Amino acid sequence: MMSLLCITIISLTLAGSAYSGVMTPPPFQISAKVFADLGANVTLPCTLLSKNSMSFGHIGIRVKWTKVADDEALNEDVLMSMGFHKKTYGSFENRVFLQESDDEDASLVMTDVSMEDTGKYHCEIINGMEDTVQEIFLEVQGGLTDGVVFPYFPASGRYNMNFETAMQTCVSLDAVVASYDQLYEAWKDGLDWCNAGWLSDGTVQYPITKPREPCGGSNNGPGLRNYGPRDKDTALYDVFCYTSALKGHFYWLVQPERLTFDEAVQACLDDDAEIAKVGHMYSAWKLEGYDRCDAGWLADGSVRYPISRPRKNCSPTEAAVRLVGFPDKSQKSYGVYCYKTQQ
Repeated sequence: MMSLLCITIISLTLAGSAYSGVMTPPPFQISAKVFADLGANVTLPCTLLSKNSMSFGHIGIRVKWTKVADDEALNEDVLMSMGFHKKTYGSFENRVFLQESDDEDASLVMTDVSMEDTGKYHCEIINGMEDTVQEIFLEVQGGLTDGVVFPYFPASGRYNMNFETAMQTCVSLDAVVASYDQLYEAWKDGLDWCNAGWLSDGTVQYPITKPREPCGGSNNGPGLRNYGPRDKDTALYDVFCYTSALKGHFYWLVQPERLTFDEAVQACLDDDAEIAKVGHMYSAWKLEGYDRCDAGWLADGSVRYPISRPRKNCSPTEAAVRLVGFPDKSQKSYGVYCYKTQQ
């Protein structure tokens, strides 16, 4: 088993509000951010706030871990604990457990972290008298050399995402927001992109290998153009995402005719697969040399195709993932790329 990853807690704040009469006080909220490497183990911190309360091991105290979605109906149960009785759920089954280093520790240990584990988690401590909720955000990131950085903007157009939206968008693409080091390595490898995007440290930058007037000026040398930190709530930019090597099979699904988006989704399901995500295509293209001159639907509603061998009528000047656009989903003009996870 891999050793536990050392975690970095970015911020810790305690918030509460006043109450009167016999109303139950609102739960405390603790915010922390934890980073984990893809495939590693990680610990999400959670501790009993009051030293005078009963310990977690006592039968009267329950601990519930939940992965929180924007839509509460989509929340995922992770782990429930009451005394000696513990249960894990769904994709977390047999992959998470409580650390319990002492009587006040309800930290969650998660093994074999995947991109899908990125997100917001709540640790709810319930003892009937002093219920608390502690909030932790987990960001999964890959190494510098085993993945690919790619720029992204949504169907709504360029410069339309604040930082939170950018993070959620990368996760939906089977990726995470790229770090400065990852973008720097991608720039050294030839990435040239003249649109500014968020990085994981909250700065906005873009990589230029061929200096030119619209992209920071022709007098400036090659490098990363840096706008510096921006307001994460109000500033709107594109994003640079990072995805790692595939753990499954990315492929073009041969079909007798072109498909609408809904037909494309169903065709992949009928093949015991899912419609591929943008991160899947970039990983297959960059890390596996995948090459196909057929435009196909992807899960975000975009139509793209990956070219590793530049040629006429496909991508004549460079290897690239080509974006056709975000067409009307009822249009029957494209095929589909699918992704099948390893069994």
